[in-house]
Amino acid sequence: MEIAVILVLAALAVLIWWLWRRNTRRREAEAEVPGPFDPFADTDSDVLRGDPKRVKAGDLVEAYGKTLAVRGTLRLTEGDYAWAEHFLDTGTGVKRWLSVEADPDLELVLWEEITDSDLKPGPRELSHEGVSYRSDEQGTARYNSEATTGLAPTGSLRYHDYAGPGGQKLSFEAYGDGAKWEVAKGLTLDRNQITIYHQNES
Repeated sequence: MEIAVILVLAALAVLIWWLWRRNTRRREAEAEVPGPFDPFADTDSDVLRGDPKRVKAGDLVEAYGKTLAVRGTLRLTEGDYAWAEHFLDTGTGVKRWLSVEADPDLELVLWEEITDSDLKPGPRELSHEGVSYRSDEQGTARYNSEATTGLAPTGSLRYHDYAGPGGQKLSFEAYGDGAKWEVAKGLTLDRNQITIYHQNES
């Protein structure tokens, strides 16, 4: 009788070990399966010029011969869509932002605030400094603020974007209910027109 009990316990121990080993191998196999990737992604540019999708506070952004530090970032979401806006330190008091979107292709836009403007969103077409812009997209998004942006840690914003010729853009954003519209003009950048120096890589 004792021998039978010992044999049953031994069989159970072998079964438990076999199940544990099978699950371990399955987890290892799943970990080795690569996730979805973009076959057209320009990984060579990311190696040489930095990855725009990984920009964070403290990084340096070089465009048009100027190198600016990233002071903070807004991570924005609207439904399933997400993008980022990085606040750049110009040292001049003029606010500049770099927006990074992938929809699915990467779009980089360098923005500069427009002050003392009476422009308002709404019309199908707007004109600024002799350039005509057409209404492109509008909506409401949620944001999370990282480092220094001058905004609350979380919140919402309304936006209305206009598109012009040659990659020129005009943007209106209002942070919070009843907030005043902030206006900025933007220029779409080619991937090779910008270099990112990632800092504090872990």
